[in-house]
Amino acid sequence: MIALTLPAEGSSNGEFNPPGIDDAGLPGAWFAWDGIGKYHVLIVLSVVVIAAFFLLAGRKKQLVPGRLQFAGEIAYGFVRNSIAKDIIGGKDFIKYVPMLFTLFFFIVVNNMFGAIPILEIPTFSHVGGAYALAGVVYLTWIILGIKKNGFRYFKLSVVPSGVPGYLLVMVVPIEIISNYLVRPMTHSLRLFATMLAGHMIVLMAGYGTEFLIMQENVLLKGTSILVVAGFLGMYFLELLIMFLQAYVFTLLTATYIEGAIHADAH
Repeated sequence: MIALTLPAEGSSNGEFNPPGIDDAGLPGAWFAWDGIGKYHVLIVLSVVVIAAFFLLAGRKKQLVPGRLQFAGEIAYGFVRNSIAKDIIGGKDFIKYVPMLFTLFFFIVVNNMFGAIPILEIPTFSHVGGAYALAGVVYLTWIILGIKKNGFRYFKLSVVPSGVPGYLLVMVVPIEIISNYLVRPMTHSLRLFATMLAGHMIVLMAGYGTEFLIMQENVLLKGTSILVVAGFLGMYFLELLIMFLQAYVFTLLTATYIEGAIHADAH
């Protein structure tokens, strides 16, 4: 597996040195040529993989779909119906499906890179990518809110209906901080922190397993089996989390869009 191919620094001197952030495969871990590093390569690769899959899946467009077309239709239908339609609503959702569809599969593929040997790192374990996506979403729902409601949107987004006037002094500042500061930060950091934490757990398991195997004590060698078993469990849990984080990020995006275009109804 991925982690077991990693070197366990410190195993030769009898002391375990846990992996640090420098061992996490940050940009330049493969190479750095004119500022182009591993993350840049993986992002471009993800676009190629996604485009190739859906172009091939939609190539024949048969009434009775083959396996590839069926997989593509299921994938598209999941985002269209379970996220866009359910959250935004039947009247307005269809125009936002391309954006939500792109976000979901872009995040899924980049997350799944962390489960593939050689690639072995989820792209969004670097905070820059998460900030960039959250920034795009942030600007999108603000622009949509202004387009639909004019600049009155800013009032609608921070002044809840039905709140007594004497409470607005407290409520409005909280709403401003929550919607315009906390929301984009949590939207990005949730994705970044989860992917980085999972990646570091994989690293820790790999370093710990090799360290225990290198020990002379037979009992310590035996405990490496428990570490491997725990690692395998965490590996499959991380696969699930990679998918869930893409789902949560896209679901929140749909929620923010719905709130922006229907601000006058809230």
